[in-house]
Amino acid sequence: MDDCIFCQIVDGDIPARVVYEDEDVLAFLDANPIAPGHTLVIPKDHYETLDEVPPEPGEMMFAAIHYLTPIVEDAVDADGSNIGFNNGAAAGQEVPHVHGHIVPRFEDDGGSPIHAVAGSPPDLADAELDDLAADIADAAGDHTPS
Repeated sequence: MDDCIFCQIVDGDIPARVVYEDEDVLAFLDANPIAPGHTLVIPKDHYETLDEVPPEPGEMMFAAIHYLTPIVEDAVDADGSNIGFNNGAAAGQEVPHVHGHIVPRFEDDGGSPIHAVAGSPPDLADAELDDLAADIADAAGDHTPS
């Protein structure tokens, strides 16, 4: 896609601090990092959201995240990391090209756990949780990942 900044990075039209590349995946430092070593991992082919990513490119992207996470943590002497995806504009996805974040974390860095990402938690009764779990399980049981 000509207007996608990540596709332009893949094509070499926009520079990036590339830290890893293979046939399917590119990883580079975030241009606006929230921590030292903040790395983005993307499929080279354009997919806007996770549900659009076919199995093989998805597997390659997650394999790269798995491989790179301890390397990134070691490079910045991090105590841990958050791994996440903003999936869709409502979730804060600013670039419409699926990308995973490896965000190194440090003791006393002032950051929050992943549970703080959505603001106030919903007040759900046990019956609502049971119904929601059943609905998701039923829908997931009807399909296999593909």
